[in-house]
Amino acid sequence: QVQLVESGGGLVQAGGSLRLSCAASGDTFSSYTMGWFRQAPGKEREFVAAIDWSGAAIFYAYFVKGRFNISRDNAKNTVYLQMNSLKPEDTAVYYCGAKTGVITVRVNGYDYWGQGTQVTVSS
Repeated sequence: QVQLVESGGGLVQAGGSLRLSCAASGDTFSSYTMGWFRQAPGKEREFVAAIDWSGAAIFYAYFVKGRFNISRDNAKNTVYLQMNSLKPEDTAVYYCGAKTGVITVRVNGYDYWGQGTQVTVSS
């Protein structure tokens, strides 16, 4: 099993940037595919970005492509989400998820979740 803790959320103006971190513990981090997801009030959790264990395979949701960047540091057991050019519609609770096996964009494909970190983008 792996435990996940997100950090780095906050309040930012439109056009600004934030860097989210997700620290993992409990199991071999480098064996997990990691994903970032978000959930806005009244909406379902949706895929944002994912990265496989090696960093060789990366997927992005179309609405963040070119603005967000996912990366991982296996030596630090941490995955990051650099968010630039933020928009009010990016406001949500951001979650990181972990899974073994191949990379996927499916929310229900991830086995472990953090508690989430709130990102609020003001206009």
